[in-house]
Amino acid sequence: MTNSPAQASSPASRSARLALVGDRSPDVVSHIRIPRFLDSLAERDRLVVDAYWIHSEDAAADPAAVRGFDAVWVVPGSPYRSEAGVLSAIRTAREEGIPFLGTCGGFQHALLEYARTVCGLTGVAHAENDPDAEDFLIEPLACSLAGHEAAVRVEPGSLAQSVLGAERTVERYSCRYGPSAHLDTLRAHGLRFSGHDEDGQVRIVELPGHPFFLATLFQPELSGDGSRPHPFVRGLARAAVDHAARAAHLPV
Repeated sequence: MTNSPAQASSPASRSARLALVGDRSPDVVSHIRIPRFLDSLAERDRLVVDAYWIHSEDAAADPAAVRGFDAVWVVPGSPYRSEAGVLSAIRTAREEGIPFLGTCGGFQHALLEYARTVCGLTGVAHAENDPDAEDFLIEPLACSLAGHEAAVRVEPGSLAQSVLGAERTVERYSCRYGPSAHLDTLRAHGLRFSGHDEDGQVRIVELPGHPFFLATLFQPELSGDGSRPHPFVRGLARAAVDHAARAAHLPV
């Protein structure tokens, strides 16, 4: 596994470790903004997070790639080089209670992992990864959201609403694929769809009972001018720092 630090912590601070899972690219705006977010969190919120990139192929080669991290963020940039690696990282975060954020492609693959592993829908596919499959969980959107900005309604009492501090937000997208079939099955097996657009389409998902498991079809990385992190990014950082603090008190 090859890791490269995205942001260094102050020697005087005890930091949390964040795994950024995806295929890093200078052409993806979200990837460029992430180090600036982490700097802002350290300076303004005193949330010190050391981030390491784990490419999808490295996650596939090492099933324990994200084990030991305090948070996992599956970042935009699909199709990933290794679907299996991304799904493995999501499963580890979900099963081991590691705080998790999935954005855009991370949202899509969080649903895919849950459908296959928890719901037993082993044949469902992502149309971008497997266009010849017979059963799509993630398929082309009727209207591409690439470059669009739209309102999202957030359910009261949800993790998303608690972190956001509001029941409505306007967010930016850069995607052409979204969830379609089997949503009732996902819901019946414990997922909560806590955010929808004005047409009722799912835009946020979370997992009740998990310390922090949140995924969005929109890209919170694109919020504002990139100098201040979105509340969901801040929420992940806070959960990571809490995870690190708890881990420090566990017997070795």
